[in-house]
Amino acid sequence: MTQYFDPTQYEGWVCADCGVPLEMGKADISYLGNSFPVDLLKCPNCGLVLIPEELALGKIQEVEKTLEDK
Repeated sequence: MTQYFDPTQYEGWVCADCGVPLEMGKADISYLGNSFPVDLLKCPNCGLVLIPEELALGKIQEVEKTLEDK
């Protein structure tokens, strides 16, 4: 799976709910009925996912626009 952000920028980040360190893992992002597996930082305890700003304003925004233009 391609990484669209640098996870080393988020070393030491912990879950806001659990206080557990975030780990890389698969997460499904859904939009307009389409799902995409993405490697993201997530809480191994509760599953809360961190979507970095550069990913949200970059690749995710690009995919949203493509899907909306269909």
